Amino acid sequence: MGKDKTTEVNMDTEKENLTKVNKPEKQSIKKRLRNDQLAWDKLDNTALLFPVIATEDMSNVYRISVTLTEEVDRILLQEALDIILPQFMVFRMRLKMGFFWYYFEENRRPAPIVREEYSYPGAYINKSKNNHYMFRVTYYKCRINLEVFHALTDGYGGIVFLRELVYQYLRLKYPDLLNVVKDKISSGIFLDQEDSYVKNFKKGHAKVYNSERALELKGEKIPKGEIGVIHGYMPVDELKKVAKEYGVTINQYLVGVFVYSVYKEVLKGQPSKVPISVCVPVNLRPYYDSHTMKNFFAMVSALFRPTKDNYTLEEVIKIVADSLKEQITPENLNNIMSYNVSNEQNMILRAVPLVVKNFFIKQIYDASAKGTSATITNIGNIEIAEPYRQYIEHFYAMLSMSKGQNMKVGIASYNGVLTFTCTSNLVSTAVQKRFFQTLSKDGVNVGIETNGAYYD
Repeated sequence: MGKDKTTEVNMDTEKENLTKVNKPEKQSIKKRLRNDQLAWDKLDNTALLFPVIATEDMSNVYRISVTLTEEVDRILLQEALDIILPQFMVFRMRLKMGFFWYYFEENRRPAPIVREEYSYPGAYINKSKNNHYMFRVTYYKCRINLEVFHALTDGYGGIVFLRELVYQYLRLKYPDLLNVVKDKISSGIFLDQEDSYVKNFKKGHAKVYNSERALELKGEKIPKGEIGVIHGYMPVDELKKVAKEYGVTINQYLVGVFVYSVYKEVLKGQPSKVPISVCVPVNLRPYYDSHTMKNFFAMVSALFRPTKDNYTLEEVIKIVADSLKEQITPENLNNIMSYNVSNEQNMILRAVPLVVKNFFIKQIYDASAKGTSATITNIGNIEIAEPYRQYIEHFYAMLSMSKGQNMKVGIASYNGVLTFTCTSNLVSTAVQKRFFQTLSKDGVNVGIETNGAYYD
């Protein structure tokens, strides 16, 4: 970052001296200034939504955390961030407002200041107080937190960045123990800035979203600005065994048990006129051979319509698994993606000023938000290079609250342990308790950890 800062100073000096040189020299200086212009980039299709709907109460910020075996050294963590940030252009962006769309502009300010954790997970990122960056890095004891405004990238991009940050931090802290290349990102890491939505867009699609209202999880809320967090740690091998007994995947099993817990605790096992609808983001990269660091995912919904009394756990899991299987197909995912991109590329809509677009985007979002009860995202198994594994204990994923959703779940796996993290702004923990009790009854050993929000 020091190099960029020096460049800016030199540019300012040259501008001031333009009047002091002859014409040929002046033209040469102007050419150099033009060639040193800030890079800019378009927002991807998913990112276009987040600046429009983001508020203090709905930050659209997610957190990925890692717990190390020893307490974090703030000075070294800041140094590590300063070293790797110049290599990640996706994270070196600031948000700008154009006449027709928001856009990204290269940010050459120093990296955000690493601070000890000072707020609840997923708090709004005030960019003017964060050197105009759209992410922050904090720490608490042995834990490092990366929090990202979703317009920048999704969980995949967050994992890549956090992993490289941890690698660099550990190289600085244990230079004699880690016989690896210094100050370089890992081999095999792609820093692709491709807009994979636009690249893979195909014309000819049907409307894919259902505007049906879903069950909303309501109740007394935790004080404003706070968020309740419950981590559940469970062995992947035990989950795999139980899921196999139900004939489903681990993800289908976990979503099914969550839906069952809502059914039993909120609906009390009774029929409902509205379905329980759980949003499940799907990483599109494997379907299109993409390695983009930008957002690239599609939303599907696990639907359960209780039309009778007392569904069994097995019945709910099967219904949920079938719902997900029907939607998570290459054809349907392509249909969802193409429908979304078609709206962005509509020539009439593109010509509409941003202030008008924002109004209609908010209206559409508010209407669609009523169709989701909760969100469960699984960022998958996090692979760590062998030299670094001995210093890392856990990974976590956490989501902030959004309109109509008072409970969300982030799932991350590392070293044979799956961490199921439920964030909520509701005082009641009945759904979470039912969920973990159900897993225990199925033979899965669960360790529980919470933050202080439930004990104030």
